[in-house]
Amino acid sequence: MPFVAITYDIKGGNEDRVAEVFSDFQRPRSAVVPGADGGQAGRILATAVFIRDSLLVRFIEFEGDLDAVARHMAAQPGVQEVERKLRPYLNAPRDTTTVEGFVRTFKSSMLRCVTQLSVPRQRA
Repeated sequence: MPFVAITYDIKGGNEDRVAEVFSDFQRPRSAVVPGADGGQAGRILATAVFIRDSLLVRFIEFEGDLDAVARHMAAQPGVQEVERKLRPYLNAPRDTTTVEGFVRTFKSSMLRCVTQLSVPRQRA
């Protein structure tokens, strides 16, 4: 399963406040990512958020089309709420209030993947 890592440039000294923003994060109702045709374009399998000093990184494990994943995340109320609450702690503003702006910001803040290694997962 592929991963993507998204960075946020946080004002130093705000690690605890930023961690609090994520403490009541609302997950999307479904892991299924819809495509433009209404069919399934992918799934969000897992997410994790890490912070150190002024760097916050959100890791996303997904299946399917990454552009569809970004569009899906842009429309999620929990994601929009986190983006809104993070604004005061960002060193530079992020254009995430529209789907187009969110997708553009998502892509421009992605870390380059150097390697991904995993073992096969057992299905439950």
